[in-house]
Formats: sequence, structure tokens, C-alpha cells
Amino acid sequence: MTGLKFVRQAGVLTAFGAISLCASAHAADIVRHPLGGGSKFPIARAIEVPPGSTFIFHSGMTPAPADPKAPEGSAAYWGDTKAQTLSVFKRIEESLTSLGLGFGDVVSMTVYLVGDPAKQGRMDFAGMMEAYSQYFGTPTQPNLPTRSTVQVAGLVAPGMLVEIEVTLARAPK
Repeated sequence: MTGLKFVRQAGVLTAFGAISLCASAHAADIVRHPLGGGSKFPIARAIEVPPGSTFIFHSGMTPAPADPKAPEGSAAYWGDTKAQTLSVFKRIEESLTSLGLGFGDVVSMTVYLVGDPAKQGRMDFAGMMEAYSQYFGTPTQPNLPTRSTVQVAGLVAPGMLVEIEVTLARAPK
């Protein structure tokens, strides 16, 4: 075995070992650190995932059309930020369910918002939060992910305002 081949194989084995050490545990075994300072804002400051867990990196999801009969790309076609966020969460929920996961397994989230023309080009953070709060920090689903929300110039289709990407942790079977 050549030195380069050995180093490459050792690197791959090390990477697999590191990934397996970072894998997911039961949501109860995951330590979620609150924001602190008495904040009631529904996100975690930091999350610790114990060894033996599996991370699942889920692709970003965009909304389904709110009114497919409306002119494509119009505000009526896609809906406002709240409607689009609800649609995205519904699509994510369906995908997670098919993987044997749920919103309680989400440990990190990135929300991409396009500026809403009806709000002078500013992202509708309040509309997104109205939808988000129906899925996270509720009595039935109290687990909060870490989250970043950013305004972007555009998404894959005209009129689309929301894309959400999540990372999850799952317990070993």
C-alpha cells in the first residue's frame, strides 16, 4: 500500500469515526441551552448532541403554490410569507415523517427570506415567526432548534419568499 493511499484511507476512516461519534440521540438526551437573560424567544442558544447519534442534513424546502390557478409568480400564486412558511413546514413535516423523524428532532435551522414587495422589500420576520411558533416551542413540541434567519435577494422562482433548511439528530436503533 502506498503512503498516499494509506493516508487517504486513514482519513476516510477518521471522518467516518467522527461522524458516528456525532450521531443523534433521543430528543430528551440532547441538551438544549436556552438563550438566557429570561428571553422567551423560541430558539436555542446552543445544542449538544451526545456520542452515538446520527446527524441528518435535510435539503432546503420551498413552498407549494398557495393558489395554483393564480398567475404564476404572483403574490396570490405563492401567498405571503406566513402562508409560504406554513406550506414549507407542512412539506418538511411530510418529508421528516417519511424518514421516521419529527420536528422534535430538529437541532438546527436556517431560514432564507426574500424581501416582501408589500413590505418595501424588507423580509417579513413577523409573518415567518407566526408560522414557526405553530411548530416549535409549543406544549406538544417544546424542543427548540438553533436558528439563523437571513434575507436573500431571491429564490428559485419569482414570488417565492421562503426556503427552510434543517439539520436533525436521531437516536441509534
